[in-house]
Amino acid sequence: GPTTDNAMTRSEERLNVGTRTEEVGRARLRKYVVTENVTETVPVSREEVRVEREPITDANVGQALDGPAISEEEHEVTLHAERPVVEKEAVPVERVRLDKETVSDSERVSADVRKEEVEVDGGTGVTGGTTGGDDRSFTQKAKDALDRDDDGRIGR
Repeated sequence: GPTTDNAMTRSEERLNVGTRTEEVGRARLRKYVVTENVTETVPVSREEVRVEREPITDANVGQALDGPAISEEEHEVTLHAERPVVEKEAVPVERVRLDKETVSDSERVSADVRKEEVEVDGGTGVTGGTTGGDDRSFTQKAKDALDRDDDGRIGR
């Protein structure tokens, strides 16, 4: 390697964990028309013709003899009936909308990280360990490097 001075640089990878927002689906509100048959009962009335006959008596003989003795004539009565009438109107009954809610959860993330180790071959009078006197295991060092806020948990 390069021989610029008597020292070398030891590097290690750090795991930077974060989040990104991405589209995972869509929701759509759609309105459509359905037809349903509604039956209601409506009371109706009608007039019907009825023929009434009454005998000639002393009380009504004057009305019976009023007019010619024999003739042709017509009498007409107008009959009425109620018919059901249906009217429709559109009436608003409800407002419907889509809303979004953010739900938080957590996911475990793991990845392999690399680091360089330095060891000394030969020589005499060498003091200190292989990484400058740090007795922690590789796993502990990686956890400590990832625990940026020193709360005992990896991540933010």
